[in-house]
Amino acid sequence: MNGDETSVTTADLPAPDDADGNQLLPQLVAHLREHRTRLRHEWSQRIQQAGLLHAMTPQEMAAETTSVYDNYVEVLETGSVEALQRYARDLSERIIPRGVETHEVVGIVLLLRDVLARSLFEKYQRDFALLNRVLDAYEPAANRIANTVAVSFVDERERVIRQQQDSIRELSTPVLPVRERLLILPIIGVLDSERARQLTEQLLTGIRTHRAKVVVIDITGVPDVDEAVANHLVQTVDASRLMGASVIITGLSPDIAQTLVTIGVDLSKMDTIGDLQGGLEEAERLLGYAVGRADGSGVP
Repeated sequence: MNGDETSVTTADLPAPDDADGNQLLPQLVAHLREHRTRLRHEWSQRIQQAGLLHAMTPQEMAAETTSVYDNYVEVLETGSVEALQRYARDLSERIIPRGVETHEVVGIVLLLRDVLARSLFEKYQRDFALLNRVLDAYEPAANRIANTVAVSFVDERERVIRQQQDSIRELSTPVLPVRERLLILPIIGVLDSERARQLTEQLLTGIRTHRAKVVVIDITGVPDVDEAVANHLVQTVDASRLMGASVIITGLSPDIAQTLVTIGVDLSKMDTIGDLQGGLEEAERLLGYAVGRADGSGVP
C-alpha cells in the first residue's frame, strides 16, 4: 500500500485536550489490559455470532483476535496508528486471498469498539459524570482506529486486486520465443484498451530482450475489437517496426476483418495472414529459414 494514499499519522489521533482526559486514557488502558482475556473471548464470541471471518479456523481466529486486541489497546495508549497500519496491511495480505470482505474487517473492529465500551460502562456506571469523561476520551480514539483499519484494508485489497489483474494479463498475453529472432504473441479473450496497452509494452520488451526480427501476433482467440483497440494494434505494429521487428497478424475472423474495414483502419500497415501456421511459415521465410511441409518435403 502506498503511504501517500492512507496519509494517517500520529497527529491524526490526538489525545484529549484537557489534563483530566490525559489521565483517564491510561486508566482505561490499564483496565482493558487487566481484563484482556475475558474481553477478547467475549469479542470472539460476538464475531462468531455475527458470522464474520468464517473462513478462519478457531486457532487462526484466536491468534488474530489476540493480535488485533493488543494493537488496538496500544494505539489507545500511545495515540500512534503506525503500528496498527502495519498490522492491518499484514492482516490484509493473509486474509484477502481467502475471500474476506471489507465489511467483515470493519465489522470486527466495530464489535471490538463496542465490547470495550460496554466494559467501560460496567466499570464506571456508578459515576455517570466520570463515565461521560471516560467515553469522551475513548470514543474519538476508537472511531479513528476503526477508520484507519478500514482504509488500510481497502487500500491493500485494491493493491492485491491490481496485482492479480496484472498477473492474469501477463498469463493471458505471453510473448513466446519460438526460434532465434522469432516471437509469437497468442492473444485469447477480450482485448480492451488497457490490455492492448499492456500487450504493446510486453511485446516491445520481448523484442528487445530476444533481439527479435519478426513477431507473429495471433488473434484467433479474440472475439471482437473496437476502433480504439484496432488503432492500438496499428500503433503496436509501428512501434515494433521502430525497434527493427516486422509484425505478422494472423487469425483475423470475418467479423473483425469487417470491423477493420468499416472503421477505416490503415490496413497497409498490417501484414495479415489467415492462420497461425501460415504466419509462422511466412515469418521463417522472412528470417531465411527453409520452410518444411507436413509431409516432410521442404522448400530450399
